[in-house]
Amino acid sequence: MAKKVLVVDDEKLIVKGIRFSLEQDGMEVDTAYDGEEAFEKAKTNAYDMILLDVMLPKMDGFEVCQQVREFSNVPIIMLTAKGDDMDKILGLEYGADDYITKPFNILEVKARIKAIMRRTAPAAKPEDNANILKSGDVTLDIAGRRLQILGKDFNLTSKEFDMVYLFVTNPGKVYSRELLLNTIWGEDYPGDARTVDVHIRRLREKIEPNPSEPRYIQTRWGVGYYYHE
Repeated sequence: MAKKVLVVDDEKLIVKGIRFSLEQDGMEVDTAYDGEEAFEKAKTNAYDMILLDVMLPKMDGFEVCQQVREFSNVPIIMLTAKGDDMDKILGLEYGADDYITKPFNILEVKARIKAIMRRTAPAAKPEDNANILKSGDVTLDIAGRRLQILGKDFNLTSKEFDMVYLFVTNPGKVYSRELLLNTIWGEDYPGDARTVDVHIRRLREKIEPNPSEPRYIQTRWGVGYYYHE
């Protein structure tokens, strides 16, 4: 089945170019030109990926991303015309999985899309409980990429799930920010270790009873982060 992508940008030539390139790779592409239209389409359609510009009419990309995250963990890549680090960090704060700064190379865009889709694709033909991982209070449905803690479901982004999976499968192992960045985002990722801190903070805000005193994702000061069963 073809992957379905929503491309959101108020510059129609950019949308046209991305759409043409993705369709050449066999993807189904839907488009939107303002934030409200993007949000409505995200609510009523199932997408495998959303490419979301930051500067949009009616509702900016950060607000769209934040509202989409209230009901969906669809991977979101932010497109920003600014090279400012704050824009990038804000995108991650609101739940984006990645960002690309304009002007961009369409080959880079497609490579990022395909890399995220590979990581978020469900495992094929799950059998019995082979794809269910339990560790202390935590239960991971690996095929469905879902997290439960004490029976409660948590809606995670693709990167958040990747981090939880890495931690839970290696309890007690301390990961430095640099190692987490290379493992989860890849060695060629252009961001820096602050990306890890943003995602850890967001993850704790979602799953920890008291994020300021984390129970599950703990810090070894001066070293890194680890999972406590």
